[in-house]
Amino acid sequence: MIVRTKLHIPHVRRDLVARPRLVHKLNEGMKVKLTHVSAQAGYGKTTALSEWAKQCGALVAWLSLDIRDNDYIQFWSGVTASIQERIPSFGAEVSSFLEKGLWVALEHALPALLNDLNRLTSELAIVLDDYQFIEHPSIHDSLIYFLERLPSHIHLYLASRSELAIPTAKLLVKGEYNQITMQDLRFLLDEGLIFFRDTTDLRLTSEQVAELHHQTEGWISGLELAAISLKHSVNIAESIHQFNGQHHHISEYLLEEVFRHQSEGMRSFLMATSILSRMNQSLCQAVTGQSNSQQYLESLEQLNLFVIPLDDQRNWYRYHHLFSEFLQRMGSRTHPDKWVQVHREAAIWLESHGLDDDAMEHYLAGKHYADAVRLIEKNLHTLVQSHSVVLMRWVSALPENSFAEKPMVELFYISVLLGVEEWEAAFTRIERAEARFQTLKGRLFDVEWNKVMGNIYFFCAVSAYLQRDLVKTSEYYELVEQYMPEGSFFQTMRRNRYHGYDSFCDHLSYINDLHAAAAFLSKWAVVLGRKTNYPFAGVLLASYSKLLYEWNRLEEAELYASQALERRDIKPFARVFIQVVIGASQIQQTLGNASRASELLAELKSQIASPDSQLFMLKIEAEQACLALRQGAVEEALDWMHGCGLVHTDEVSLFHVLEYLALARVLVAGGQLEEALDLLGRLNQLLHKEDRLRDRIKVLILQSVTLQRLGRTETALAQLETALELAEPEGYVRSFVDEGAEMVELLSAYLNTGSSNPVGNTPMVSLAYVRQLLQALQVIPEESMSLIEILTEQETNVLHLIADGLSNKDIAHRLIIAGETVKSHIKNIYRKLNVNNRVRVLQRARELGILG
Repeated sequence: MIVRTKLHIPHVRRDLVARPRLVHKLNEGMKVKLTHVSAQAGYGKTTALSEWAKQCGALVAWLSLDIRDNDYIQFWSGVTASIQERIPSFGAEVSSFLEKGLWVALEHALPALLNDLNRLTSELAIVLDDYQFIEHPSIHDSLIYFLERLPSHIHLYLASRSELAIPTAKLLVKGEYNQITMQDLRFLLDEGLIFFRDTTDLRLTSEQVAELHHQTEGWISGLELAAISLKHSVNIAESIHQFNGQHHHISEYLLEEVFRHQSEGMRSFLMATSILSRMNQSLCQAVTGQSNSQQYLESLEQLNLFVIPLDDQRNWYRYHHLFSEFLQRMGSRTHPDKWVQVHREAAIWLESHGLDDDAMEHYLAGKHYADAVRLIEKNLHTLVQSHSVVLMRWVSALPENSFAEKPMVELFYISVLLGVEEWEAAFTRIERAEARFQTLKGRLFDVEWNKVMGNIYFFCAVSAYLQRDLVKTSEYYELVEQYMPEGSFFQTMRRNRYHGYDSFCDHLSYINDLHAAAAFLSKWAVVLGRKTNYPFAGVLLASYSKLLYEWNRLEEAELYASQALERRDIKPFARVFIQVVIGASQIQQTLGNASRASELLAELKSQIASPDSQLFMLKIEAEQACLALRQGAVEEALDWMHGCGLVHTDEVSLFHVLEYLALARVLVAGGQLEEALDLLGRLNQLLHKEDRLRDRIKVLILQSVTLQRLGRTETALAQLETALELAEPEGYVRSFVDEGAEMVELLSAYLNTGSSNPVGNTPMVSLAYVRQLLQALQVIPEESMSLIEILTEQETNVLHLIADGLSNKDIAHRLIIAGETVKSHIKNIYRKLNVNNRVRVLQRARELGILG
């Protein structure tokens, strides 16, 4: 939730010293993209920007940042809200994307924000005050992206105590960077003279002002502190001589002087309220117990005692950072017990007024960990959905034992770590949690303990899966079934939300070892598929169907796809349902049922009920464009390309790999071959870097087809060979076969030149594999040997003994070879005939005439 006072331009005192030189420098920011106002505390950054914003004549959106904004969604929600404060109709789509969670926000919020800014007809300045609170790399990266694409009539002002964590050299070279430094902000001597003459009751000589100016080096807060302190001095000249040393020492000395001269009631009020990032009468009364809090706030403002009104009605205030930091240091040092209590009182008030985020900061600061855990539990679902970075920071601030009895907090935290791909941290916490949860047995009811253990074993399975260890994953699934056979909530959590390139709902997009995947999926698709209310089974059925399709086992693929389609439990979960239907459509098209393939996708569009339906539609329509190409409807595919919003120069990411692959196909079909190659080249780099084998093979295949169309045959064959090298060990078939006649031409050319090996020095692809692909394409090249010759003599002997029903041990004894050699022969036979078990190898051998 955005606190509205953060969006208000702070109040400007009427007696400020006019600073036309500084205002002119700030006005220069309206000619560039970025203005950085940089100086340590006390140099008047906020005051200067506030004064400028209220008299510059342009629309100014203001956001005062704090530590709670160090979260991607919170940060950009704040920026959007600051603009909406000035332009109420702005950014509805941006807000919608930000509400949908981190993955959607990362991909879509900024482009939508930039589009809306581009539509504005008037100039707009966006001021982000106190940017030093922002440390998260994802925000810095997004700000770089934002600045690179910022329309020329939008100007960003950042005020910060430190140097920016984003590169500015490129902006500087282009003349798009305006820097305002400490030197620009400090008072000149003539401004110091005006300050003491017009804003204080002191009657200092020019020499005395000059001495103060020299000692503070024009540091504005130093001069203000000096003015407040000197009001109580009996010997002004002597007091001035005592002001020396660095700014830190001057501020401590002067602040202590100012504080010492306040009444006891005021000192108590200052100490208690200094913990508040913003305050009003009611909140101050809650933490101080003093009913006259509004009088104190007004007195502080009249004394110019480092309190800043946050609205023109004088309802909300905040202390100058310099003053609050001084008071907090003093309070935590001198009254630690009271310090703990005022944090609690502040937290209780904030929570009762619906400001849970602010309340949590005080519970943590005061070490009220039980309340912090309670508040996290209260907001778990919201935190996981859209405040994942905040949840990570909060839980990290808690001692490990503070939620030892709250396993769901730990489980949700693990789910967040996995969701933002903090995998190593997640793995560590999963290991610790597995051991710690064992100790809860006896303290929880058996049903509750089983549920806890079932959930943690599910996360252990996820951990193993992410490490691509499917054997270990399967072992943990066994434990999940033992402890929680009805399934884990986390198995279906956010299955109705868009996740882009989905490693958990499309297993083949992540798992490179298809043989290991087959063993895993064939087992669990059957075991879990027997359950009637277990949506996670749909994920496994869909992935296994896709694997069988890739291996060209179409009848089996159709069987598993049909089982998935018949399940009612998956339809409410868009991420699952879309994988099932798209896979089923591809199978139907290959089986010659073109109308059914089209119907499935059309029906899918009408059945998606998700907050992210717009994003799912992009994926479905990309698949429809690919289907249109396979059915010869090129114009339909081109219409999709012109209206989809994707272009070949886009920055590619894993979120939309399949959509951009579809775009590349349509570009090729439309004759835009160079544009397609440019896009495919960047996709190949991305997928190679991310080690995503299946889709990299598809990209390489399409690259080879495109290069062949351009007449660049040698390069085309080189790309094809790379694809074949990657694909052969895993038995890929349909990725090649679905390219049709063009792939026949390429494979034939590769086969005909294979003996002389013009592509590379060391052939890495067996010609038998190439012949197998051509056979699947129903083409037998003139030079090919019979299919029986694909197998060696010894492999053929092994095959016949398998047909006779002999075990591996008996085969080894009969052929007088080692047992490991038999296993090696069988593995080669399975690979060459594209099967993975004894039953199927005998069926395939009979189909090919190898066995009678």
